[in-house]
Amino acid sequence: MASRRTFIKNASMATLAMATMPTVPILAGGAGKGRTARRGKGMTLTFEPYELKLRHVFTVATNSRSTTPDIQVRLDYDGVVGYGEASMPPYLSKELGTVDSVMDFLGRAARVLESYSDPMMMEDILSEVDALDTGNAAGKAAVDIALHDLVGKLMGQPWYRIWGLNPGKAPSTTFTIGMDTPEVVRQKTRECAENFNILKVKLGRDNDREMIETIRSVTNLPIAVDANQGWTDREYAIDMIHWLASQGVVMVEQPMPKDRLDDVAWLSEKSPLPVFADESIQRLCDIQRLKGAFTGINIKLMKCTGMREAWKMVSTARALGMKVMVGCMTETSCAVSAAAQLSPAVDFADLDGNLLISNDRFEGVRVVGGKLTLSDLPGIGIRLKR
Repeated sequence: MASRRTFIKNASMATLAMATMPTVPILAGGAGKGRTARRGKGMTLTFEPYELKLRHVFTVATNSRSTTPDIQVRLDYDGVVGYGEASMPPYLSKELGTVDSVMDFLGRAARVLESYSDPMMMEDILSEVDALDTGNAAGKAAVDIALHDLVGKLMGQPWYRIWGLNPGKAPSTTFTIGMDTPEVVRQKTRECAENFNILKVKLGRDNDREMIETIRSVTNLPIAVDANQGWTDREYAIDMIHWLASQGVVMVEQPMPKDRLDDVAWLSEKSPLPVFADESIQRLCDIQRLKGAFTGINIKLMKCTGMREAWKMVSTARALGMKVMVGCMTETSCAVSAAAQLSPAVDFADLDGNLLISNDRFEGVRVVGGKLTLSDLPGIGIRLKR
C-alpha cells in the first residue's frame, strides 16, 4: 500500500499538468414546462424535462426502476442547432442533480451562453459554466454535449475526426442484463446473444453464481460484470473473481465500496482480471488517487460534466498506464452518441443506454454485428427521428 501512496504523492501535480491539454420548444407536447433564455448576441439555450421509459424493469445491487428522469437541451446559434441531454438516475441525485436543480442550473448556464458571440471559445465557455455550481454534473454535461454538437456542425466534422480518432477502432459494446429470475435472464440473454459480442451482467447480491450459470446455459459470449459496490468482504471478492475468470468473464467493475481503496488495491494485485472503477471515480481530479488501486476507469459523461473533461480523462489515464472504459446512464442516442465519439480510444465500451429505452428521440451511433458504428454526421453524429 505504501508504494501506491508514494506514487500518488509524487505524481499528482505532474498528472494534472498533463490533463490540461429563433427560439422554439424542444418537444412537441413534452412533459413539464420548458424554459428559454432571453435573446442576445450569443447562443440561445432551450430545455425541457423528458422521462425516459425503460423497455424492462432494470435492477442492480442497490435499486430497481422502470423510468429515468431526463432533460433534453437545444442550443441555437446563427441557424445551427446543437442537442444535449441530462440523465439523472435517482440513486445518483447527489452527484448528478435532480430535475429541479438541473433546470435551475441550466437557467443560469443559459445566461453564460448568450453572453458569448463565438461558440468556438469552448474552454472559456465550459470553464465558466462549470464554475456556476459545485454539483449538477448532469446539467453541465448537457451544456457540454450541446456545445460540442453545435461546434462540430459549424466545423462540418464529427468529434471523433476532430480528435483524430479512427472510427474503425471503435470496440464492441456490452449489452447489460439486469438482475432477475433465471427464466427472465435466459430470455433476455437469448434476445441479445445473436446481436452482441459481449454481455454485461449486474452482480452484487446473493445470487451472483446463479446469474452467471444461467447466462452460461444460453451462451458462451464473453461477459463483463459490474458488482456495483456489492461485495464487502475482500476474501469473498477475490474468490468470486477467480471463479468468474473460469467462467469466461473478462473484466470486473467496482467490486467493493467506493472508498475502500486499500482493499481494492489488494484485490487488483491478486486479480486475474482487470478491475475498473465506476462509483469510485467522477471527474478528472479523481484519477491520481486511483492509480495502483484500480486497473482502469469507467468514464461517464453525466458524471464528469461532458466530452471536454472526458477527453482529458482518457489522456490522463493513458499517461498513468491505466485502462479506459466509456460508459453511460440510461440515455437517448444524443448522450450515447456523444460518448461514442470517444470509443475508438478506449479498451471497453458500455454504451447500450439508448437500447434500453422505448422513447428515443434521436438516431445516432448504431450497433452492427455487436460493434459500435459511428455516424459521419457532424457534431456528435445524431439526427432527430421523424
